[in-house]
Amino acid sequence: MSMETVPGLPRVSPPIVGPKQGRSRITNGSALLPGVDGRSAWVRRCKDVIAAHLSDIPDASAAERSIIRRAAVLTTELERLEKQFALAGEADAETLDLYGRTAGNLRRLLEAVGLQRRARDVSPPSVAEYLAHKAKQREAAP
Repeated sequence: MSMETVPGLPRVSPPIVGPKQGRSRITNGSALLPGVDGRSAWVRRCKDVIAAHLSDIPDASAAERSIIRRAAVLTTELERLEKQFALAGEADAETLDLYGRTAGNLRRLLEAVGLQRRARDVSPPSVAEYLAHKAKQREAAP
């Protein structure tokens, strides 16, 4: 029996609120940071990284989304530092140390949301597998 039909109690109607009304722009997903223009290259790249991670975890909890957001910021900043290194042709010791520490923090955040190491088969192919592969390449060549 709902509260609306209990005799002697006033009828309670749910408030008329849209699905995103009363929530912050960050919660709604329309802003990365309050008061920051979302059209800058940095913000666009950060949003792209967030979207890529969330596509892998479509049912992410609020805590996972928070970690993914922080990981996206670190990823964007690491990419900025990599560009700086490439343009300068080198990295100074202090910035390289910052880069290494940031990369380690990023790894820990990604592990928290499910980054896993995967073993890769590095054993050489057998002679028969190699010859079959070469024969297939010759057949495919024009």
